[in-house]
Amino acid sequence: MAIYCKEPSRTFSEYLLIPGYTSPECIPANVSLKTPLVKYRKGEEECPLSLNIPLTSAIMQSVSNDTLAIALAKEGGISFIYGSQSIEDEAAMVAKVKSYKAGFVVSDSNLKADSTLKDVLELYEQTGHSTMAVTENGKPDGKLIGVVTGRDYRVSRMSEDTRVEEFMTPLDKLIVAGESTTLKEANDIIWDHKLNSLPIVDKEGKLLYFVFRKDYAQHKENPQELLDANKSYVVGAGINTLDYEKRVPALVEAGADVLCIDSSEGYTCWQEKTLAFIREKYGDKVKVGAGNVVDRDGFLFLAKAGADFVKVGIGGGSICITRETKGIGRGQATALIEVAAARDEYYKETGIYIPVCSDGGIVHDYHMTLALAMGADFLMLGRYFARFDESPTPITMVNGVYVKEYWGEGSNRARNWQRYDLGGKAKLSFEEGVDSYVTYAGPLGDNVAKSLYKVKSTMCNCGVINIPDLQKNAKLTVVSATSIVEGGYHDVMLKSTATPGR
Repeated sequence: MAIYCKEPSRTFSEYLLIPGYTSPECIPANVSLKTPLVKYRKGEEECPLSLNIPLTSAIMQSVSNDTLAIALAKEGGISFIYGSQSIEDEAAMVAKVKSYKAGFVVSDSNLKADSTLKDVLELYEQTGHSTMAVTENGKPDGKLIGVVTGRDYRVSRMSEDTRVEEFMTPLDKLIVAGESTTLKEANDIIWDHKLNSLPIVDKEGKLLYFVFRKDYAQHKENPQELLDANKSYVVGAGINTLDYEKRVPALVEAGADVLCIDSSEGYTCWQEKTLAFIREKYGDKVKVGAGNVVDRDGFLFLAKAGADFVKVGIGGGSICITRETKGIGRGQATALIEVAAARDEYYKETGIYIPVCSDGGIVHDYHMTLALAMGADFLMLGRYFARFDESPTPITMVNGVYVKEYWGEGSNRARNWQRYDLGGKAKLSFEEGVDSYVTYAGPLGDNVAKSLYKVKSTMCNCGVINIPDLQKNAKLTVVSATSIVEGGYHDVMLKSTATPGR
């Protein structure tokens, strides 16, 4: 006879937090959201890789590319670059994030000396950037011969066929700095000489970067940015259970700080083999997460196989239809509570703490706090990040609303059959994800700050100022269907829908 779970499978929306005593120090400014990303001997050593905020972006084509990875690292989280692309392309994205120097901007508006004012205006229309490098070959790494800014020309008094070399600021009148210049030194030069931008060139005079005055304040506003020992942004990368023998070395060479096996279901021999390969080749130097699982047995299996963190969740994503098509999965709250208990059990037995990542099921911001209270060390989010400027998809308008495209890795559009591997069949027999739109929400930084302020505020209501204390002291209650209705506005008519004059 089949084994039946006694408790129903519950979601985050079926729980509420009960407030605790709020002491004077319980204010959002005092809350720390720092959390471990990979396993370590708790109490004996420091976690080798931690997050400053408990957010990671999902391993998805429509979510995690190099642009979003940089933006999220600035806020203190980490992206896992999607693995459903060629090994070379994924490694290139990782390398781009690792080579990014905060405050040092590669020029994306470039001209040649024989370009015209018309080219300048068209480039401005395309990029919105008024500072343009003039190089010998018109490329961002060409030999610098001048710079064009909005102060160098007047459209009303110049012909559009005027050559750039006639009105640009030439190199001999520019202040430039060498490649060894630090960001602090560059900013000092900008302020001392009242510049708006400072070109950084190598020994041969080739352009490397620009440092802009306007970026100074922005970098001051990122005290939580997640950096490695070399002051480069931390980035993760997704792998699968098929080409890992080639993909893993390429990603490690590119500089990935942590890897994660991307799969809809992690309690498999395929993940065990992948983890064994990494441990045999790299020992514990390469950090790799595994999953997804939804119960104690799945967690313990991956923990013993060598996972550095374990992802929880099957079928809870907004674009995932695994539960509908295959009938497997579990309510995210129930799955997370059981796996977190297994993590604590494993820690008591071994002294090794393996962080748990809650992947899926986050609909509202308060669900983030609930997930952390239920034991998650950090969260993985797809739909949430897909809405922002920095995600890979373009902004478009549908029915008068600005949206961005968002599709599942199990959809025919993604064609990520490797994620659903059950022995090497090179195609998707049926879809486990949909192709959709999400409402455009603006820049990542502003939205993450707003969401996490809610998390911090709720933690203060619970009387705690860090995640471990939240996990230890939080009180949760299951709510009835009627309570859920009562939780929103009810028995009123919103002003926006009321008839004018009545």
